[in-house]
Amino acid sequence: MKPSLILAALLLCGGSLSALAQPAGDRVLSTQPSAQAAPANASAPARADTADRVLSTAPVQADSAAAVTRTFEQRFPGIHVDAVRVTPMNGIFEVQVGMDLLYTDAQVDYVLQGSMIDAHARRDLTAERLESLQQVAFDSLPLDQAIKQVKGTGARKIAVFEDPNCGYCKQLHRTLEDVDDITVYTFLFPILTPDSTTRSRDIWCAADRAKAWKAWMLDGQDPAKAECDTPIQANLALGRQLNVRGTPALFFADGSRINGALPLKALEKKLNELEKPGTVPAD
Repeated sequence: MKPSLILAALLLCGGSLSALAQPAGDRVLSTQPSAQAAPANASAPARADTADRVLSTAPVQADSAAAVTRTFEQRFPGIHVDAVRVTPMNGIFEVQVGMDLLYTDAQVDYVLQGSMIDAHARRDLTAERLESLQQVAFDSLPLDQAIKQVKGTGARKIAVFEDPNCGYCKQLHRTLEDVDDITVYTFLFPILTPDSTTRSRDIWCAADRAKAWKAWMLDGQDPAKAECDTPIQANLALGRQLNVRGTPALFFADGSRINGALPLKALEKKLNELEKPGTVPAD
């Protein structure tokens, strides 16, 4: 279910749950599709059964979480709960709906949206949970479905979901021109305009994909018309699974992700941090 429909069902005001939960800085340079431009087959990924969604290990807590799941879904028909977890706040449960987090009491008499703050440690527990939920093991990505571009040693690696008509993606590529020793895996993710899919196909089917992609993104040089089998539908499915809602979406070797085109200084800072010993798991 789309976040806007979740809001309607919960009788909450404001923007989508995901937009409110995500820091503004992560959204500024990310292009999101309109409802008209979104792929017709962009349904939600398969969900686990209720029993698989209770993550607590203690029997009493597991029973309580299962009860919260059942009651929540009864209170709000059509909304699927992905997980229920106990929180440090007595009697309050964390409810995960897709990549959105809500909080409720054991009877689901009241539902809250917002950040849970550890006042002693000055920690945003909601932000920390959202960050952990978005972690993706870099080696688990099907990199054979991406356009590979290597610069210098290629030692530093990122994967990016991009639409060829995304202005912020083009801005990112201009930034990458000043980044050395990097390998960029681009997952073609056409979601913005009707011709995004056609242009993605032509680029993927070019004799030199990396060259055709760079020529388009940096110089606006249209690829020649071409036909071949592409991974575009698989990339769209993968993006839905990873909750990619806009482009560019960057995935780093440590499993972290950033939504939006980082400026050069911020991108270099992130890549340099990953080069520190112990930051990236050994192969």
